[in-house]
Amino acid sequence: MRVLMLGGTEFVGRAVTDEALARGWDVTVFHRGRHEAPPGVTVLRGDRLAEDGLAELADGTWDIVVDTWSGAPTAVRDAARLLADRAGHYVYISSRSVYALPRPAGLDESAPVVDSSPDAGQVAYAEDKRGGELAALDAFGDRALLVRAGLILGPGENIGRLPWWLLRTARGGPVLAPGPRDLPLQYIDVRDLAIWTLDAAERRLSGPYNLATRSGHATTAGLLEACVHTTGADAELRWTDPSTILEAGITPWNQLPVWVPPGELHETLHQGDVEKAFAAGLHCRPVEETVADTWTWLRSLGGIAPQRPDRDPVGLDPDTEAKLLRG
Repeated sequence: MRVLMLGGTEFVGRAVTDEALARGWDVTVFHRGRHEAPPGVTVLRGDRLAEDGLAELADGTWDIVVDTWSGAPTAVRDAARLLADRAGHYVYISSRSVYALPRPAGLDESAPVVDSSPDAGQVAYAEDKRGGELAALDAFGDRALLVRAGLILGPGENIGRLPWWLLRTARGGPVLAPGPRDLPLQYIDVRDLAIWTLDAAERRLSGPYNLATRSGHATTAGLLEACVHTTGADAELRWTDPSTILEAGITPWNQLPVWVPPGELHETLHQGDVEKAFAAGLHCRPVEETVADTWTWLRSLGGIAPQRPDRDPVGLDPDTEAKLLRG
């Protein structure tokens, strides 16, 4: 298979690139040159937002294009139109954020989505992703696969959610652990995303698929206990009622990554319907493996996680945590 990666050097794009290379596929990576592409790929350079930025894509044919873009939909529009007659299948890595609010538990691919346009400049994240979907559909029609990923974790993460928990537990001592312990989580290991995506593209699946574990594949306790075990630190998880955390002004999801308390936001983020993807072959590895492999990768970087420049850092200030634990 001949694969064109639009992106391909960071987190999701890199995981898909690595998986394609592991299959012995012919991989071309088109990127801006901010990070090194892996060995074994053909490298094309260009900035999708610049005038003539797609010039290096003027020639060539591919079986599959994988696009991870999360900015202005016009970037997806221009690339997809340029490649429509020279690529067999277009995969757009989207997000479950495209669904319109409210997003109750059990939301599947038939749910209403936000309004957007393939001709839009960069707006809000949900509208950007929906505009990218529309751009892919406009150019490729039933040759477009829309991967609506949930929370993505695993080696290479450049948002900092799981890395923050690993580094926090590695420091040891009392750790603010947001309850309830058995609160179900829903996420996708980036490598499971890559495997499913390439399998689906090779099979020419099309249309939208929610991609995440089933809700409860892991729990908050399972994730945090795996962090403690993996780091081997003397961390003590201090389980704390959600109301106490919220009353202290601590923000779920951002200051305590991954976690949101029971309620509407939890239903939105951790209780989506993913049965369509499972019926199409999705397999999800245990949370312990995701945690352990992320720690191995993080240690290989000296314990300093990369940070996307367009995202705010996540995590709780040590003084705020200590103050709450003191009561």
